[in-house]
Amino acid sequence: MSSFASDNYAPAHPDVLAALAAASAGHEVSYGEDPWTARLQEVVRARFGGEATAYPVLTGTGANVIALMSMLPRWGAVVATEHAHLNTDENGAPERVGGIKVLTVPAPDGRLTPEAVDRFAADLGDPHRAQPLVVSVTQTTELGTVYTPQELREISDAAHARGMRVHLDGSRLANAAVALDVPLRALTTDAGVDVLSFGGTKNGLALGEAVVVLDPSAVDGVEFVRKATMQLASKMRYVSAQLLALFEPVGDPVADVDEMAAADELWVRNARAANAMAARLRAGLADLSPADVAHPDVSAPEPDGGTRPAASGIVFTQPTEANAVFATLPRAVVAALRERHRFYDWGAGETPDRVEVRWMCAWDTTAADVDAFVADVRAALAR
Repeated sequence: MSSFASDNYAPAHPDVLAALAAASAGHEVSYGEDPWTARLQEVVRARFGGEATAYPVLTGTGANVIALMSMLPRWGAVVATEHAHLNTDENGAPERVGGIKVLTVPAPDGRLTPEAVDRFAADLGDPHRAQPLVVSVTQTTELGTVYTPQELREISDAAHARGMRVHLDGSRLANAAVALDVPLRALTTDAGVDVLSFGGTKNGLALGEAVVVLDPSAVDGVEFVRKATMQLASKMRYVSAQLLALFEPVGDPVADVDEMAAADELWVRNARAANAMAARLRAGLADLSPADVAHPDVSAPEPDGGTRPAASGIVFTQPTEANAVFATLPRAVVAALRERHRFYDWGAGETPDRVEVRWMCAWDTTAADVDAFVADVRAALAR
């Protein structure tokens, strides 16, 4: 059974496995006092700026919770979209573990706007309200859309003008950077982001992410929070070695950072492959869609007094800007496809007999995988 469910279904990249093997040579000091973690700090500073510091962790949820707990006082809250992973898919971890109130705003395309920052700004200083002191954005968004550097800068400027800090959930940051053909720094440090949750598992790692502090004044006690939240790995070299593999050749601990910055690094190759396969998937089904519109109102009246007919084929509901494709299909078609492919339902369709689905492509998704899936979608729709 092929999978278009999530890019974290994919195996670890061979270079990542090689990095793990290379790191497994003899004894090294635990809890991050090892050469791989030290080297990771050099690489992170080269990519994100001289003040950047990486704190390797085990999971994306852990990265988000540690980042937010370090950024917020006990009375603080985080502003995020209604779709934010930290709001919908982390089992309340920010609230349960961090004691952090999540304040959500609508975002039909997944993107938070500068205007959304103002939604809770009036609560600042009110002791009856959780204080909105951090704004969190996800790149790419949970709906597969991408923030441009300018859009992120506008959000950061609006937040900073009100004394708020900015956190970026970058579980798919690599896919966004490749889609926009910009360096990682352009979507983070240069865009005014204060703290980054840098993703690895969705881009070829076996496990491991990192909290990357871009502005040291935005956090307090990250190292203590990481330990208290059970995310401090004793054998941290194995997490750091995987993260390093995204940026430089395995087994070259003294690679020149400037020279490597111009190379086609693994994070780029993996993200480019995933994005390209999503574009291929979208293109392979494009002629079956009546229009590239988000959730058309199938019951809206027509000028002649009738109603617009319900869609019978595929309707794309979001632009495909990175490695995700969102669409609605008849439920019977979805059921037929699930006999051979795994993917997730996302939401309700335009009518009760339709459902919105999400199809994700990963670094190892092949053209043959996509073409076979496209053929099955076409066959199921034809039936």
